Amino acid sequence: MEVGFLGLGIMGKAMSMNLLKNGFKVTVWNRTLSKCDEVVAHGASVGETPAEVVKKCNITIAILSDPAAALSVVFDKDGVLDQICSGKGYIDMSTVDPETSCKISEAIALKGGHFLEAPVSGSKQPAETGQLVILAAGDKALYEEAVPAFDVLGKKSFFLGPVGNGAKMKLVVNMVMGSVMNAFSEGLTLAERSGLNPHSLLDVLDLGGIANPMFRGKGPEMLKDNYSPAFPLKHQQKDMRLALALGDQHAVSMPVAAAANEAFKKARSMGLGDLDFSAVYETVKLLKHSS
Repeated sequence: MEVGFLGLGIMGKAMSMNLLKNGFKVTVWNRTLSKCDEVVAHGASVGETPAEVVKKCNITIAILSDPAAALSVVFDKDGVLDQICSGKGYIDMSTVDPETSCKISEAIALKGGHFLEAPVSGSKQPAETGQLVILAAGDKALYEEAVPAFDVLGKKSFFLGPVGNGAKMKLVVNMVMGSVMNAFSEGLTLAERSGLNPHSLLDVLDLGGIANPMFRGKGPEMLKDNYSPAFPLKHQQKDMRLALALGDQHAVSMPVAAAANEAFKKARSMGLGDLDFSAVYETVKLLKHSS
């Protein structure tokens, strides 16, 4: 099976490498073409433009940084729309708002192509180990055709119905994750400031009802001030913003998520946007140090 892959950031690079390791033929494109070098060394081909990749492959996957990038790859000159046609499928695994997914879907359909949105839950390590959770919606036949690739990329894939539902689910998941990370950061700081050993807090949390892989994986690194990016903070804040906009549309009061979003915005203003989203911990520590 030959697959096109657009976008070789933290996630895209790991996912395309997994496809190669599992016998898929992969043609890649990235806006900065030099980022293709490592996957090419493992057997991938390179397309000079998104259109060239779509022309070569019956199924093309994209995972891009934000709605603007997702739209640009489709609608710009030499973009996906230049070559998408009957018999070809486009799968956007970026985290975007439902309106962006619907706009792309409608444009693909007008060209006779098939569209699936399939954002993923999981960051760098799950992407590297094929343990993502895939949240797909749109063309059911394309979903079925893509299952062999999804089985390589993830531990579970969900088909959630019409286009927009995948984006909504991903935004809800990341809204919860971002809110919890803020509470976790406050808990670590409160433990330390009140004279407790924060490592002991991690041990206690891991034995209780709120034990989870995020606390287990991020906590020790946060206490070492290690924020090597698995999921950049600027993307987490973007997802909080999009989730809050979704809440506005449906008149859902979200004061906890709104406060978390402000903390991520503060972290971005401190120059932490390219670090892991757990670096929001620094905003709580800053308040501690300035008190």
